[in-house]
Amino acid sequence: MKLINQSCEILNITKDPLSLIERAARTCYQSEPEMYYGENDWALIRRVLRKGHESVIEHASATVKFITNRGVTHEMVRHRIAAYSQESTRYCNYGGKDMEFILPVWWDDRIPFLKGTTCQQFFWIACRQAEYNYNALIKRGWTPQQAREVLPNALKTEIITTYNFREWRHVFKLRCSKAAHPQMRALMQDCLQLFKERVPVIFEDINIG
Repeated sequence: MKLINQSCEILNITKDPLSLIERAARTCYQSEPEMYYGENDWALIRRVLRKGHESVIEHASATVKFITNRGVTHEMVRHRIAAYSQESTRYCNYGGKDMEFILPVWWDDRIPFLKGTTCQQFFWIACRQAEYNYNALIKRGWTPQQAREVLPNALKTEIITTYNFREWRHVFKLRCSKAAHPQMRALMQDCLQLFKERVPVIFEDINIG
């Protein structure tokens, strides 16, 4: 059994997204002759976003790979419009392998793991027992889709997610807020930071929280 940290990675962004967004915005206002190809008009993009004219940013999209727990992805796949491709517990057989579980972001490394009965120990024992039970069921003839019933939300999963920029903004505003689940919030805060670095003009106004 392994305990690992969650992570995210941007796999793809629409080629030259800002030029595409500027072109879409200028089409709406019929100001295409003012477009200077080669240098994006960030002032225009900021202006349309302030006005709430976010339909123009739906033309650009980004694909991200998340490694997180099953509980987080249960929340993630509720977002629309989107495309998802997720590791399947129906078809992936974890029997005989080191099963991976995601460390909670509230895990306190300052508490000695082997001293007393800590919350970390309860978590570790629960994951270890789930792994043992899963393997026992597989050995007794259960299929992976049957044996998965004993697996917890903490089980590691990988998911490829694609949203357009407008949906990414919605996701970040919702999932980076203090009301979000801590595990989801930490993951999306990390992801938002990646977007701020890659496409700052689209995401610079969204606070990390």
